Formats: sequence, structure tokens, C-alpha cells
Amino acid sequence: MSETYPDYEMVEVDFPAETLLRITLNRPEKRNAMNNHLRGELFDALMRADQDKDIKVMIIRGAGSCFSAGYDLTANLHGDQPFYTAGGMGNWPRHVTEGCFRIWDLSKPVIAQVHGYCLAGGSELASACDLIYVADSARIGYPPVRSISPPDNQIFPWVVGMRRSMEMMLTGDAITGEEAVEYGFANRCFSEDELEGKVLEMASRVASIPADIQQINKRAVHRQMDAMGIRAGIRAGTEMQMLASLTPSTQQYYAEMQKGLTAALTKRDEKFGDYRTKKD
Repeated sequence: MSETYPDYEMVEVDFPAETLLRITLNRPEKRNAMNNHLRGELFDALMRADQDKDIKVMIIRGAGSCFSAGYDLTANLHGDQPFYTAGGMGNWPRHVTEGCFRIWDLSKPVIAQVHGYCLAGGSELASACDLIYVADSARIGYPPVRSISPPDNQIFPWVVGMRRSMEMMLTGDAITGEEAVEYGFANRCFSEDELEGKVLEMASRVASIPADIQQINKRAVHRQMDAMGIRAGIRAGTEMQMLASLTPSTQQYYAEMQKGLTAALTKRDEKFGDYRTKKD
């Protein structure tokens, strides 16, 4: 490789095929919950790869049982952010959105390889990628709408439409891998055993096009979304997230989280009988 990559602590970088770089979120014991240390390493690897003349496609996946269950709510997400975002009210949702657009604006294609839980911030990370391939085991959703707020990066109306996104936002229910494809969130769904091979196959097809052409192909699609107002819409969504965090119900839930995160999450989901409270 023409670019060197550090020995990261919370992500792993490997090169599964010629011109492909793969980043694995590596906190399986935490369901790959993202703190700012992990996010910093992820962005660093992506930026290095985007400048690496030997790399043409990047893949993001998760170690262990899932892609990512979201942001690490036990961490200080306002401290040591991996890049500067203006402070004040709404700093965090703006920071998340800016991070998603950083991935969106890379010159090289980024593929999300999703299995298991892809929740909350995990769904925001996947949605920032250019292509999403999912396992039939995938469960994709935004359960924080039940107790805290709508997404920081409100991508759902843009990719799954008004009615389906409304149902997801009003229930916090997850959709399956097959539904993610049907709804337009993901490109294709495979069995979990097939997923890695199929992603590498597709990544190699994408990499067969010269990188200087491919970056224009990406932008040709993104500029159409820009013309329809996606950036303005998502940035407006950060204000909705901030408003929700100030409601009495959210403030009460924050207090419950301080007493014990696991208990608070269980209380949130037990009336729905899903996520950690699901009985197989």
C-alpha cells in the first residue's frame, strides 16, 4: 500500500483483495457501540484510504454478532470529538451529520456490510455509505425514538419514503434485512454465510472502473440528491433532535440512564418485546 495505516485499537484494517480496504468495527463485547475513540479511528482509516492510490473501494463491517448497536451511551460523546464541530446547543447531532457527510463526500465508494443489529447510530453510519448489503439476520432501526429523540442524521424519509419512515419513527421497530431491500434502505440481502463473499464480489466489480471516473459517477448521483434538498433537510433534522432532547420525557429518561443504562434500555423496550427483551 502506498499509504500507511496505524495499529488501531478499536477498528481493524485489512486488505481482502487487490484495491480493496476493509474496516472492521472491533468492539464485539459492546456490540460495536461507537465512542469517539472508535469514530476517530474509523474516520482516520477512511481518509487515509481515500488518499491511497492503491485503494479503490472501502468496506465497513462489524466484528462479532452485529454491525453496530449504535453510539456508546456510557461515553462522553461531547469530548474528544474526532473533528471540530461548532459548539453550543445541537453540537452532537450536527457533529454526527457532518461525519456522515464526510463519508458521503469521499471520492471513493464505501460499502456497508451489515449483519445483526444495525441500530441508532449504526444505521446512520450504514446510511452514509454508497452501497449497503445486508444479511437476512440484520435488524435495522432507530429505537431511541421511544425514549430520547428522532435521528441525528434523519436519512430515513429520503431512502425509505414517508409512510415507511413514519412507521419506523413512531414505533422504534426494526426492519429485517429483506425489508431493508424492499424499502430501499439497502441494495441486496443475502444469507449471513453468503454476505462476505457477495460483498467482496460486488466491491471488486465496483473497483474495476477507474477511480478518476468513479468519483464523478458518485457525485453525479449525490448532486441530484443535493438538488432535491437532502443536505438542508438532514441539517434541519439536527434541530428536531435537539428539541426532542429538551422534552420532560427525555430528561426523565436521561436521569434513568444515569442510574443504570441496561435497566433503562430494558424498560424502554420491554413493552414492545423486542431488542434485548425479545424472548426467543
